[in-house]
Amino acid sequence: MVERKADLGGRTPEDLARLDAAHVWHPFTPMRQYAGTRAPVIVRGEGVRIQDAEGRWYFDGTSAIWLNVHGHRVPEIDAAINDQLGRIAHSTLLGQANVPSILLAERLVELAPSGLDRVFYTDNGAGAVEAAIKMAVQFWANQGIDRRFVLGFTDNYHGDTLGAVGVATDDLFHAPFLGLLPGHPRVPYPKRFRAADSDSALQNSLDAADRTLRERDDIAAVIVEPVQGAAGIIPSPPGFLKGLRALCDEHDVLLIVDEVATGFGRTGTMFACDPEGIAPDLLCIGKGLTGGYLPVAATLATDRVFDAFLGEIDEARTFFHGHSYTGNPLGCAAALANLGLLESLLPQLPGKVELLAAELEPLTEHPFVGDIRQAGFMTGIELVRDRATGEGFAYRERAAWLVTDAARERGLLVRPIGNVVIFMPPLGSTPDELTEMTTILREAFAAATPALEELVSG
Repeated sequence: MVERKADLGGRTPEDLARLDAAHVWHPFTPMRQYAGTRAPVIVRGEGVRIQDAEGRWYFDGTSAIWLNVHGHRVPEIDAAINDQLGRIAHSTLLGQANVPSILLAERLVELAPSGLDRVFYTDNGAGAVEAAIKMAVQFWANQGIDRRFVLGFTDNYHGDTLGAVGVATDDLFHAPFLGLLPGHPRVPYPKRFRAADSDSALQNSLDAADRTLRERDDIAAVIVEPVQGAAGIIPSPPGFLKGLRALCDEHDVLLIVDEVATGFGRTGTMFACDPEGIAPDLLCIGKGLTGGYLPVAATLATDRVFDAFLGEIDEARTFFHGHSYTGNPLGCAAALANLGLLESLLPQLPGKVELLAAELEPLTEHPFVGDIRQAGFMTGIELVRDRATGEGFAYRERAAWLVTDAARERGLLVRPIGNVVIFMPPLGSTPDELTEMTTILREAFAAATPALEELVSG
């Protein structure tokens, strides 16, 4: 049923589509092409589905871009926000505190890898990374040591602010800004086209990191994604994080692990660090922290890092960094409710992860699927022209869009990144809902096959 005008701000679906095209500049969206589409205008959510202005329902197959944990309109999270709203919506953390931010910090320290006892709040994942980079550089500067560079990995993604871009540049995304960046060193991520390549990729990457750390004495920290997200869902091989931790210890540099996308159950455990049994010096978190409700992120630090910022006023060791909405009470209240629910959900995840793998396995036989990469609920399905060589489609061909458009027509929202179809359902999806979503996804690949064949033959 089409929503009432009152639910649409007094406008019709056509009005909203026109106003969207006239005024809204969408992120990561080629706007000329977007203007020629009729994208869904979302008005409500219920569980793992969302509804557009014309009354159509879709499975939220991207978890609102990797944020949503339990689904939409979760009673416990709604109640926590409403309760906090009856107290105060926001108060600053500059020179004062608030109750939800204190209680959330206590909870995060309990859940995080051992030793991460300090919580610095930000508004989003890029902000958490910016804080971590600045903490790492100032950690050494406060000790009179000039280490201003951060070693990163090719094709990692850490956000779109200039500090985050500086440690993860991309020629396509960042060409106009490359001259503004400090030239942080980067080494290959242990990326592989197929799983059989993992061992050699792992060793090559660790060796390259080791060489760089031996050759340079100006490295403050190493930063890494446990699973490359925007590069197409590429999990690091087992042992990679443990190897990096050992290298950082050997060369006395800090380790920053960016778990903005992977934290809070997304890879099947609370944090992607957990299976490796390692703790970074700085941990960046966000996205699923509030269950997909409100923009709260954080950088967790060890006491060793924190203590380097202590001193007398005239020593100027203070971390002069922050955001207006840092530690927002509404967001922190949502996060506390989310984490309470997540603890009971975690034991259910291994079975769901196995179900997803089984349901997606038939796509390994698809003539244009080169690889299916899965890390818990994070799945990337890579389209290729040639399965033997791994040759991909040209960016301009927008091959993955053929699949995502077919999925949307059938009631599933997924998103392409280059040639990779990203499928990341909410963790709270039931087995039946996961089966429905994967069935639609398989149907979408089948429906897109003739158009993909035309791209190859044409």
